Amino acid sequence: MVTLNTAPLSISCSSYSSGFDTGPPVPVPKVGFVKLPRSNGGNHARLSLVQATEESTVATTNGHVAAVSGENAHQMATNGKAGNIVWHKSSVDKVHRQELLQQKGCVIWITGLSGSGKSTLACALCHALYSKGKLTYILDGDNVRHGLNRDLTFKAEDRAENIRRIGEVAKLFVDAGIICIVSVISPYRRDRDACRALLPDGDFIEVFMDVPIEICEARDPKGLYKLARAGKIKGFTGIDDPYEPPLNCELALPPKGNSCASPCEMAETVISYLEEKGYLHA
Repeated sequence: MVTLNTAPLSISCSSYSSGFDTGPPVPVPKVGFVKLPRSNGGNHARLSLVQATEESTVATTNGHVAAVSGENAHQMATNGKAGNIVWHKSSVDKVHRQELLQQKGCVIWITGLSGSGKSTLACALCHALYSKGKLTYILDGDNVRHGLNRDLTFKAEDRAENIRRIGEVAKLFVDAGIICIVSVISPYRRDRDACRALLPDGDFIEVFMDVPIEICEARDPKGLYKLARAGKIKGFTGIDDPYEPPLNCELALPPKGNSCASPCEMAETVISYLEEKGYLHA
């Protein structure tokens, strides 16, 4: 790290994505700061934090800095609306994080109608795994819409984007070695299958809350079915919008007669599956 005996520093982390041909590459250590030239409009030198592997270099252009892995330096890609982007590999990867946590990252995707008990199971499962010393995180459908997806409506295209974003965030948790519990209606198979496709085989565990709509509507914990029946909510899943049950889910949790298993019983069923598949140890 470079220490400057000047006035307070303006520190920024920035990247440049339109090419690296206006300045020679500068070798840097695995983690450190790169001192950049003073900007014309300011009195302070700027430092940019760079995390790089041993074979990485840093290219500077017009005062900006970007780390380029030697392995991927010539593999500039276009993904979605972004162009000239490079996947940056870290020297600490998923395997290291899993060894640290003594567990394997995976997604437990709990799907089902509103009122089927998805959030209840998610909380029970989180608590049971916590008591076993396992690190989890819940991505609840309503909770995610308070922040990450607050800009989305319940129109078909926004519902698809809602699930896509949740799937991408869940993928990051898996890469961190965390057991990510997703609790969201996710009514369409194509959207759930797209999230499954983001992960290695076996790391997406689909749990179907196979509860008939009659039971869900009788519960109606949020009063949503009542509003939907009164026409005050349009496009409500199970009423005037379809729910597509999984065809090949890992676990289905149907009711026992006219009642459902307790949250603890359902959580133990999921935990037994995780133990059998080896996710509760590194």
